[in-house]
Amino acid sequence: MSKRFSRAEVARHDSETDCWVIIDDSVYDLTSFAKFHPGGRRVILAVAGQDVSEQFHALHNSVRLLHKYNPRLRIGKLVDSDNYSGKGKKQQSSVAVVGEEEKSEFGAMVPFGDPYWYQGYRSPYYNESHARFRAKVRAFVDKELMPHVHTWDEQGTYPPDLHERAYKAGIYGAIWPREFGGTPPEQFDAFHDLILVDELSRCAAGGVLWACFFSFGIALPPVLSVGSDFLKSKVARDVITGKKIMSLAVTEPYAGSDVAGLKTTAVRQGDHYIVNGAKKFITSGTKAQYFTTAVRTGGAGTRGISLLLIDRDLPGVTIRRQKTQGWWISGTAYITLEDVKVPVTHLIGEENQGWKAIMFNFNHERFVLAAMSNRYARVCMEEAIAYARKRKTFGKRLADHQAIRHKVAEMARRVEATHALLEQIAYQMKCNLPQPRQSAIIALAKVQATKTMEFCAREASQIFGGNCYVRGGIGEKVERLYREVRVNAIGGGSEEILLDLAMKMSKL
Repeated sequence: MSKRFSRAEVARHDSETDCWVIIDDSVYDLTSFAKFHPGGRRVILAVAGQDVSEQFHALHNSVRLLHKYNPRLRIGKLVDSDNYSGKGKKQQSSVAVVGEEEKSEFGAMVPFGDPYWYQGYRSPYYNESHARFRAKVRAFVDKELMPHVHTWDEQGTYPPDLHERAYKAGIYGAIWPREFGGTPPEQFDAFHDLILVDELSRCAAGGVLWACFFSFGIALPPVLSVGSDFLKSKVARDVITGKKIMSLAVTEPYAGSDVAGLKTTAVRQGDHYIVNGAKKFITSGTKAQYFTTAVRTGGAGTRGISLLLIDRDLPGVTIRRQKTQGWWISGTAYITLEDVKVPVTHLIGEENQGWKAIMFNFNHERFVLAAMSNRYARVCMEEAIAYARKRKTFGKRLADHQAIRHKVAEMARRVEATHALLEQIAYQMKCNLPQPRQSAIIALAKVQATKTMEFCAREASQIFGGNCYVRGGIGEKVERLYREVRVNAIGGGSEEILLDLAMKMSKL
């Protein structure tokens, strides 16, 4: 049990050789730490014996720092801390029970910081299963991702066991069939999928999300939808349970959104295909064991494309890492394929019929990117609001300046409108609207979301000023997301390509 201290007792520890402070409901001994403080020891000594909660949260990324230093510096709690939840607020329940007569609330209740149904508004789309799943994913993100993503981003990697930890938590396999090890929630539908992406994206680190959680989400579906029983049994369970990593390898140096122009060839010789070519910008490519690879087995155009499952350990496969503007954790790779002998049994679906599987796969990939981008926009807005409420200029809070309030209003209207569009799409998915009918609106949603993300990243940066120009610290999330704007706007189909696709599919 933690020791308990009164505020008066803490106040007596106010010297260079005996320096305590209060942060939220906890007491910290900073005597030894003061000389290591990045801002100098005098900053610490000036507040010795005091409650520094307001200053601490205003100047630091408090979640990450408290997670890092609590084990070493925290010595106890205040005697009146039982009903304290931090920053001077009494603790409130964050678990929503959908359908209650009273207002249902979940999360920190920062205005527009979460979707409307988290903040007491009614929705026709969600039930108790969705609320329980939302709480499960949030708990995982808060414990396993939030405190660590900055360090992982700087290191350019993440712990290998994260896959299996996420699976055991009921997160990793949530959208996959039970027969292959999936762990879908009760009454699973497309809104659980939307919640999963939205909640995971709160960590504001696309690299770890795509490398760990989403890359196999675009690589495995072709195997499950058109692959043989042999291929399903070979890879599905190990991938879904986090034991093996799988990536999609379509993009090439000469073919990005123009998939029909890909040049990697697969020539059949007896019981094997001989594969030659190169793949570029392959997310999680440095870690993946298997690649769902688009190859040309026939003539030019879309009718000559097939999909092969290629193992990284086959002779002739060379993988090198590519340095990227954002997504530093993603393990993005350039893959060279030189006379790689791939068994014919590794053909996914029928020969020369890979185009359709690739195109239908794009729908869900773009939906994920849209949902991610809109949550990133919401994170930028939420972080900016929290900062503007604490930061004071010219004698008043930033949030009290009309110019700042208008920036937040512009962010909010874009984010809320985009989320409403995502829910419309999720409902069409739930109703099994044919994939070709979904393509146009999903393409538009992805463009809407990435433009919203770009706008919010810029406006949040303006509110933070220099605090989001440096890596780490209170502006950490916004700084990182600003670097990730372009990959979201380009990946899965650039904005220009998708706008044109939407018009073609709508038969303009």
